Amino acid sequence: MEPTPASPENSDIRWLTVPELVEILGVGVSKVRRLIEDRAILATRVDGVWQVPELFIRDGEPLPELKGTLILLADSGYSDEEAMHWILNREESLGTSPIEALRSGRKAEVRRIAQALGF
Repeated sequence: MEPTPASPENSDIRWLTVPELVEILGVGVSKVRRLIEDRAILATRVDGVWQVPELFIRDGEPLPELKGTLILLADSGYSDEEAMHWILNREESLGTSPIEALRSGRKAEVRRIAQALGF
């Protein structure tokens, strides 16, 4: 079994498969794959199956604040695995995980911290 980027502190994260994303987003498989390629969402292999944290989706759409943050992390040299780990785990300077901060409207703060990680 491949480990997931979720640590014990966030092991309650629900992971969505591509077929589940197709249903939730109301789009085809190719569109889901394009969302992943375009960094609108980030996927990882869990037990050999591509999956996305449910936290990346809100109201049947990818969380809009996520894309720019993922691009910023990639530009800072983070691999997808490192970016997933950072997004999902508690960041002391935020007092919560970056994904929770993004979901609560703290995009500028999250991106400022993400940008500083690259230096």
